Amino acid sequence: MIHHPIYRRLCAMLTSLAIGWLAMGLSAQTYNDLVTYPGRPNYGALKFSSSQSWFNYLMLWQHQRDEQRSEELQQAFASKTEMEAYIASVRQKMRQLAGDFPERGDLHSRTVGTVEGDGFVVEKVIFESRPHHYVTAHLYLPVGVKARKFPACVEMCGHSLQGKGNGSGTAVQMARNGIAVLVVDPIGQGEMQQLIDGTGRNLTRGVTTEHSLLAPAYNLLGTSLEAQIFWDNSRAVDYLCSRKDIDPRRIGCYGFSGGGTESSYLLALDDRIQAASVGLFFSGRTRTLELQGPSDGCQWIPGEGALGINQADMALCMAPRPFQVLDGLFDFVDHYGALKGMKEVQRAYDVLGASDRVEQYYYADGHACPPDAMEHLVGWFKRWLCNDASLPHIDEVGFRGKDMLCTRAGQVNLEFPDAENTMQYAVCRYAELADQREAFCAQPIEEIRREICHILGVEESVLDKAPLPATLPGSSLAKATVPTGRTHGRDFEEYRFQLNREDEMPVAVVVRIPSSATADSPIELHLHERGKAWYLGDMEKLDMTSNGNIIVTADVRGVGEMEDPYIYNLTKYWNREWRCAVVALHEGRPLVGQRVVDVLTLVDFCANHPLLSGHPLHVVGDGLYGPVLMHAAVLDPRISRVSLTRTLKSWKEYLENPLQHDMQTNVIHGVLQHYDLPDLVRLAEGRVRVMD
Repeated sequence: MIHHPIYRRLCAMLTSLAIGWLAMGLSAQTYNDLVTYPGRPNYGALKFSSSQSWFNYLMLWQHQRDEQRSEELQQAFASKTEMEAYIASVRQKMRQLAGDFPERGDLHSRTVGTVEGDGFVVEKVIFESRPHHYVTAHLYLPVGVKARKFPACVEMCGHSLQGKGNGSGTAVQMARNGIAVLVVDPIGQGEMQQLIDGTGRNLTRGVTTEHSLLAPAYNLLGTSLEAQIFWDNSRAVDYLCSRKDIDPRRIGCYGFSGGGTESSYLLALDDRIQAASVGLFFSGRTRTLELQGPSDGCQWIPGEGALGINQADMALCMAPRPFQVLDGLFDFVDHYGALKGMKEVQRAYDVLGASDRVEQYYYADGHACPPDAMEHLVGWFKRWLCNDASLPHIDEVGFRGKDMLCTRAGQVNLEFPDAENTMQYAVCRYAELADQREAFCAQPIEEIRREICHILGVEESVLDKAPLPATLPGSSLAKATVPTGRTHGRDFEEYRFQLNREDEMPVAVVVRIPSSATADSPIELHLHERGKAWYLGDMEKLDMTSNGNIIVTADVRGVGEMEDPYIYNLTKYWNREWRCAVVALHEGRPLVGQRVVDVLTLVDFCANHPLLSGHPLHVVGDGLYGPVLMHAAVLDPRISRVSLTRTLKSWKEYLENPLQHDMQTNVIHGVLQHYDLPDLVRLAEGRVRVMD
């Protein structure tokens, strides 16, 4: 026997806890749950337990869509005509994803200074890709090369707050080999940072965080950060074509890492690109999502998965023009995915009779561009833009120029009084869409409900208000409503259920029915973003049934029992469920829509289960449940009342202030073209109240 005083004290404490809990009328099972799961009661209601279940469910849908795409591509390999038709369909889908852009107006371009180099000169350039949106760039021009007009490339920057910085070694090598290069600052980098204070100091931890915080506003308005960056790069091509010393028929593009992403979108969406190279980005989208999750907010456009777009498809938009991939054998960007994707690209080029116009070069390195890769890059453009197959001249000389800023203030949004930053653009666009939102909300309610389902990416069948079926057709789950436990408490009976809906995640439910309940007792459905265990485990709520109300509390997908592990969601993204939120948008099924389905499953359960049917339904929610329940109340009039606390009240809050956590969780792509959250509250006709 152990006689250590600390051990005896611990035993006494546990015994006291046990007596206390039992004295309060809790069952031995509840006490055992507490001992088994120290720190919180185990209010588990599911028949299974897996921290990966939710993400695996999302990826299963994505794999099924990939199989469909693979079948379509295999058919296209049959002939040149079918391959050309496949590529044309991909180009159309890419244009659909990118959305609408303004007219290509005057660039108001200017050269604000020059820096001399050895064999090249750098012009510091500013232009407006749209009115009041200023873009900064460096143009590297060859010196001492006899040419009336130079071929040129757009170089897109990797992830660095410095953007184009004080010099590009790659641009120097290209210029020394007779090719001009325009290095462009992306939104959120270099002199185009958006989340800054009055002195230009960045307010985030780095560029990937800034991109992730800027993305929700663009998504809500029906575009994306990547589409906006593409527009700046496409306008950079306009700038090159406007110069008398550049040949508009010989324009290429390249980039590494985040710049490889930008290069992929530019070559897919701008058919003026005659040769391209993608470095340290090309792989398989689905495999990347599974291995490391989605990257920051500039690395994707919502809906790509729904349309079956893979990175190899983006490359095929170039076909049969020259396309190159550079990647590292030991890069975190998956090399196997790059090999597999390039097999598809190479086969497509073979079918088109352009086998020599595609190349993959990989090297025994990580996320870097060693000298041999640089030689392949420069040689690729020298061959296809200069019609020169000789080896390029590569110097191991770095370049860091002095006074390389294009603005005196260091940031365009501090330099120009009329400059419009992301927040100002988003709020202005929000105001422009006001008439569209008003027209949407003026429709008959049944038409509004159907369109909301489409916007949420859910089937209209959720509006049927049918009881949950006894069994699920074609499912291994025997029942749609599965009892998973029962506990006797003080003055109440507790029931646990797993609710199964075909092709959806299950819902974990706990029901507490007081002994004083009557036929008129209302149901309080509690949905809290910290989960049902937090709500039920709160000591102050042990008498929650003393007023005779029936308590139902649940965990929908991503909450409580099905929460995605924190370890898979890097803190730099400011979102505790980043990977699932972005994958859901990738599939065209935003989290809000998926959770609305879960809530309507709960409403069906409450309306039809023998223990609950006939009782009025009052829903209490907070946090991420706010937008979900606002939608659910509009879609289902059986919800008699909704009370919300600590919730988002208007998506305009995200447009005005992107420095917020968990925004992507509440994003529905393009929703502000149709309605805002206050519109949903009005459409619910008094059944939704925001309590704070």
